[in-house]
Amino acid sequence: MATLEIRDLHVTVEAENATKEILKGVDLTVKQGETHAIMGPNGSGKSTLAYSLAGHPKYTVTGGTVTLDGEDVLAMSVDERARAGLFLAMQYPVEVPGVSVSNFLRSSATAIRGEAPKLRTWVKEVKEAMAQLQIDPAFAERNVNEGFSGGEKKRHEILQLELLKPQIAILDETDSGLDVDALRVVSEGVNRVRESGAVGTLLITHYTRILRYIKPDYVHVFASGRIAESGGAELADKLEDEGYEAYVKGGVSA
Repeated sequence: MATLEIRDLHVTVEAENATKEILKGVDLTVKQGETHAIMGPNGSGKSTLAYSLAGHPKYTVTGGTVTLDGEDVLAMSVDERARAGLFLAMQYPVEVPGVSVSNFLRSSATAIRGEAPKLRTWVKEVKEAMAQLQIDPAFAERNVNEGFSGGEKKRHEILQLELLKPQIAILDETDSGLDVDALRVVSEGVNRVRESGAVGTLLITHYTRILRYIKPDYVHVFASGRIAESGGAELADKLEDEGYEAYVKGGVSA
């Protein structure tokens, strides 16, 4: 069973000619089969955690450790982290002009699996996954995310999740910008992957609405670069009723 262990993680970023510490000692363990929701106000460090785990060069880890099955994640390049089983669904998926969705997906699967998937079975696999996510088959020949709506970009992220089958999936505000129908379809895709029990999910969100579809095992409240409180799914209900004010004002400590 794959385990992602984050211990005393400190991360800085360069902003306005100054170094700013964003993460100030994060401790978290995510195991395969578990779903952890990270919630908190804007600027609390949620997305910084996601991108630091994925290896974004904008963020500098200044302390702490991150391991996946005992292997040092921080020593890995971005592509090595992906091959090791880490997956990031981005809040703002980027456009990749000149690269079709079909080529992108097959190249990604080849890199993860170590060999190219057999074309006949791969085409069937992709078509079935696209149908479940209500993605027009014509999108397979379009350039990655080019001209896609926000909802289409998010569905494409979950399509990657379903096809690449990572050990640990980090979903950074997958619900942002989605209407009710798109949110349901995307959530169903996440749940299909979760039902296999083979993926640990780190779900980052501001709002509880996605948690009506994706039930977390654990909820963690982020505030000022730390986890201020952890609990079960009932903690999300508390946040729905009370908001983040108590955490922002320092009323609850880790």
